[in-house]
Amino acid sequence: MTPPEQTPQSPAAPPPLPVTPPPSSVPTPPPVADSGDASQHTRTFECGSCGDGLEFDPASGQLTCPSCGSTQLISLDPTEQLGQHDLRDPGVGNRAASGLLSAADPAAAQERQVICQNCGGTIVFTGSLTATRCPYCATAIQRDDIHTAPEVLPVDGVIPFGVDDDAATTHIEKWIRSRWFAPSEFKRYRRLGSLQSVYFSYFSYTATAHTDYVGQRGDDYTVTVGTGDDQHTETRTRWHHVSGHLTDSFSDVPALANDGIDPQRVEALKPWPMTQARPFTGEYLAGHLARTYEHGPEETFGRARAEEIDPAIESSVRRDIGGDHQRIHSSHSDFDPLRFRYLLMPIWLLTVVYGGTPFQVYINGVTGEVHGDRPYSTVKIVSAIAALVLVLIGIWALYQYLR
Repeated sequence: MTPPEQTPQSPAAPPPLPVTPPPSSVPTPPPVADSGDASQHTRTFECGSCGDGLEFDPASGQLTCPSCGSTQLISLDPTEQLGQHDLRDPGVGNRAASGLLSAADPAAAQERQVICQNCGGTIVFTGSLTATRCPYCATAIQRDDIHTAPEVLPVDGVIPFGVDDDAATTHIEKWIRSRWFAPSEFKRYRRLGSLQSVYFSYFSYTATAHTDYVGQRGDDYTVTVGTGDDQHTETRTRWHHVSGHLTDSFSDVPALANDGIDPQRVEALKPWPMTQARPFTGEYLAGHLARTYEHGPEETFGRARAEEIDPAIESSVRRDIGGDHQRIHSSHSDFDPLRFRYLLMPIWLLTVVYGGTPFQVYINGVTGEVHGDRPYSTVKIVSAIAALVLVLIGIWALYQYLR
């Protein structure tokens, strides 16, 4: 008898990404509080036709009203350029170091209550969350005090969502269908999970690496050994000492600056279309979640080096050494210049809680690339093994019959 599949449990999206309740279950807002300081640092985008909140529509690249269908172009200055900063600038470093650098930082853990300018309901922002929906009227609302705070680095640019909700659903369902051993209940993610569009914080680095290395070059050669029937050819390697200096250039290498998601899965979403980055404006965030950084640009540069820069330098060193084999004994790189941009990048995040364990699936919000985790169905695996055993038994029986 095959064991029963696990019983799924109710979804619970991990913080700090709140789940927006569906319209049928929207709660009644509490009495309007004094909006004073609580609302002065928030921002919404009002529809000029009906007064409802506008949202950024990835399909059209415009602001759209979900109530009346009106659209509004996002006004951009064609002469405005993406900002870029010197990572070695003491002023930049000090400013970044005093921002939200860690989920354990009191500044990041602090809750802030704001008043929805549409319905007067109170919204609680926690941690690095900077844009969400009002839980009472579903109005897209943003915290401007994070991105404009003097101690936090300003956002230089944003890569807007290009994959809308329908396209994200199509990508998710195709990915789930290809997971043969996923439990059947997991495939009903609409009931079990939460699919959210989120702008995550990235730092993008442009640098020139100056590398000195010491190593060995190995060149293969062949010799004939033995006599008579034992004579054969062997390949041997001749090694000699090498050293050198290389210069490698890197442009817009992105690295994630947030916690709470699987960095390896998110890394697999690359490449990002960095040429699609636009100067930052809050209109792109309307109707989507957004998070400020939890790791500063100096710390995040270590991730960029480990994920992309250092492997590229090692490949460059091996090409420079040449030969059939290479040994790198030591390698040291200095970066000059070393500049960065603070960008918001679009990711669709599906969180499904199955058997008490959360599983997350990530979609590149521009290219539609999907990577994630899923549970395995014991029933399906046991059934597949049993079917394979029966096939093997049948083949053996047929073989015995034909002998």
